[in-house]
Amino acid sequence: MHVFKFGGASIKSAKEVKNATAIISVHKDRPLMIVVSAMGKTTNALEQLTEYFFQGKKDSSIILFNEIKRYHIEIAMELCDDKNCELVTSLEQKFSLLENVLNDTPGNNYDFEYDRIVSFGEELSAMIIGYYLNESSIPNRWFNAKDIIITDARYRDANVYWDKTFEAVENLLLPFFNSHTKEALHPIAITQGFIGGTITGYVTTLGREGSDYTAAVLAYVLNAYEVCIWKDVPGLLNADPKIAEQTNLLPNISYQEAIELAYYGAKVIHPKTLKPLLNKNIPLRVKSFYDPDEEGTLINDNKKLDKLTPSYIFKSNQVMLSISPKDFSFIAEKNLSIIFSEFAKHNIRINMMQNSAISFSVCFDFDKIKTPSLINDLERIFRVESLYDKELLTIRHYRNANLHPFIKNRKVILEQKTCDTLQLLVKKQE
Repeated sequence: MHVFKFGGASIKSAKEVKNATAIISVHKDRPLMIVVSAMGKTTNALEQLTEYFFQGKKDSSIILFNEIKRYHIEIAMELCDDKNCELVTSLEQKFSLLENVLNDTPGNNYDFEYDRIVSFGEELSAMIIGYYLNESSIPNRWFNAKDIIITDARYRDANVYWDKTFEAVENLLLPFFNSHTKEALHPIAITQGFIGGTITGYVTTLGREGSDYTAAVLAYVLNAYEVCIWKDVPGLLNADPKIAEQTNLLPNISYQEAIELAYYGAKVIHPKTLKPLLNKNIPLRVKSFYDPDEEGTLINDNKKLDKLTPSYIFKSNQVMLSISPKDFSFIAEKNLSIIFSEFAKHNIRINMMQNSAISFSVCFDFDKIKTPSLINDLERIFRVESLYDKELLTIRHYRNANLHPFIKNRKVILEQKTCDTLQLLVKKQE
């Protein structure tokens, strides 16, 4: 059993869908669990559509809805021999369901509405990939992720109910795989990444970029031999090539190192992905769908190469809050407990923190919904000063690092250092 995950870039057009199909065809000599993301930038578009819907911007919703629909229908038409093919009809029906959602009145829970709308992206891509595999004589079956990844009702960042997920996989997926054990063709199953479902049947999402996590959850439950994430990069690099002029491929790193990189914001792997794989020692490969014969990056229990190459992780759009008691008393455990509870209540993860006697400084990702609400609640108890549009640079194994290209024309406003990791919160010089 291998689990393959195809990200949005790897299936963003008809050409890429055909390429993904060719990769799957090469590996169809084994049972495959295929996990797909939404195509291209569809998730971004659906997020914008959610905002229009929630804000009551009907005209903008219609325009964007039609753009998303046209994008998928055009890909389907290019993949179909018959212009009236079953795929186009199925997509039309699916978009009718999305249109019905958009014609509803939004409720008060933004996160619930987000999951209702944004989850369509992965379902559309799964339909397209499944159809084209069948047309290419690669039989497969689609399983709705909300029926097999069972979660709580924490919308936009749901937690997996492992026992219920094991039960769902045992009832739905395993009979499918086991029924093919004596056949010449190995079974191929497809599901959506990023998506889960509550016990009562409501759709949830697992957090942004959560398709990697879906692949890891299924690998854990199915006792997979290996997980492979197909990307538009040659593997796991020591820096984002869009930011760094020079990057190095990390050919082999340990689970622990990959977890650290993901925790600090490396974009190739979702932060929650590695832990299930570590627990069962299931290797993870990150490979390029442009060069599928190359080895890419292997993540396993080998720690020998972890410290040889410094890694640079750059996060923009950071908020820094300086929080102090209104009566100028000390920042003690009681105040910290209140502050952390507010961050937990608003579901905001802290990227960096530091405290002095009378002030607590904290850095986190800006969110247009959550950030103002958090600050408003904190200001009821504390004096809060805020800085926006800052950048956070994290360097793993910084002793051999070259910082100059990253801090050139930038001023360091907060610094934190451990034996392996250096973090710098910076702002651009005026």
